[in-house]
Amino acid sequence: MQNERFPVPGSRFPTFAAAFVAGALVSAQVPPPDSYRSVAEQYVKLVLAVGQHDGDYVDAFYGPAEWRTEAEAAKKPLAEIDKQAAAVETELAGVVVKPAPADVEMWGLRRQYLSRQLASLRSRVAMLQGKRMTFDEESLALYDAVAPTKPVSEFEAVLKQLEAKLPGSGTLIERYDQFKQAFVIPTARVDRVFQEAIRGCRGRVPSLNLPLQERFTVEYVTNKSWSGYNWYQGDFKSVIQVNTDLPIYIDRAIDLACHEGYPGHHVYNALLEKNLVKDRGWIEYTVYPLFSPQSLIAEGTANYGIEVTFSRPERMGFEREVLFPIAGLDPNRVAEYYDVLDLVDRLSYAGNEAARQYIDGKIDRAGAVAWLEKYAMYTKPRAEQRVKFIEQYRSYVINYNLGKDLVRAYVERKVGREKTPLRVWREFMTLLMSPRLPSGLK
Repeated sequence: MQNERFPVPGSRFPTFAAAFVAGALVSAQVPPPDSYRSVAEQYVKLVLAVGQHDGDYVDAFYGPAEWRTEAEAAKKPLAEIDKQAAAVETELAGVVVKPAPADVEMWGLRRQYLSRQLASLRSRVAMLQGKRMTFDEESLALYDAVAPTKPVSEFEAVLKQLEAKLPGSGTLIERYDQFKQAFVIPTARVDRVFQEAIRGCRGRVPSLNLPLQERFTVEYVTNKSWSGYNWYQGDFKSVIQVNTDLPIYIDRAIDLACHEGYPGHHVYNALLEKNLVKDRGWIEYTVYPLFSPQSLIAEGTANYGIEVTFSRPERMGFEREVLFPIAGLDPNRVAEYYDVLDLVDRLSYAGNEAARQYIDGKIDRAGAVAWLEKYAMYTKPRAEQRVKFIEQYRSYVINYNLGKDLVRAYVERKVGREKTPLRVWREFMTLLMSPRLPSGLK
């Protein structure tokens, strides 16, 4: 379905525009001649070249169509791609830029971004050539970050609390699954619930700097290893796909509407296109390599954006008054449901541990499924789906939870002691439209 561009009801942020412009990272001054243009163009073409060997690598591209055609026709060997990337790294090191004083930070971030993205590209090429890395080595090489290793005792402490919340017979995962059955969105109501969730998320996102023509469509798909995906098309348009292989629980409506749409991937990509591609001419942002540091920023902001958009009282109120009734669920159980979900959310890093052990060869596929069932509270079908995701995307899993934690810490540090919704939005939106790296969040 084609969504409407929802207005911001009642102007939740009446002074947002003035405050945001005063503190925005993006300078209004005319940029200097683009000394990075050659490097940026070569980088884009190298990403497209890698995409000929890795079908998942190019997540989005809206640059010159002939560049994709050239990449498809040439299908450069991996060794040649790596050699050319090394030469581009050398060229980048020699580029000298003298920006206006107000623009120094942005141009410094641009250099760091191109440098780290090129290094990540070379690491992915090495993997495609057969190089083996541990989970942590891979995540650092590709995503510029390493997730902390969590002890089993941390998960066991949470599971004990869940035991108390979910008394009865059967195993804990059986009791949890039975509990959640009362919160499944009926198939016939899924689309309407998602439309209202999108409306609710959009209505809480400040409109400033969002292009007037931004739009996205929602499609329902099957046979995927993920639950939702945003395919950015360029020109401020996205296609968002929702996987209906497994039952969809009511909390996923807001999670996916925010994460994939407002203020998640759709807004992130639209703001990058507007502020960096259209306004500045930074061609490197017309391509998005999935296995790169950019993904930690993209996934981290998309997940943190959920709590920026909805405070806990606002979310529970919206669920109780709007989404639960539309889904035909009991609105009196909202608080009970989220009390349990809050505990389960504290097990998110158990998924990282399953992926780390599986990729490092310490457990096999069956062991990874069992680990997710025992420590991450995945039913067997969901655990099997998650292992398929790990097999396809490997250490990418860190981008969701570690990414959210790093983004939250960065925004809160920038906001400081005088934390208000306005200040949080300003710093969050500034991050969305800047070329900052994961290592730059620390």
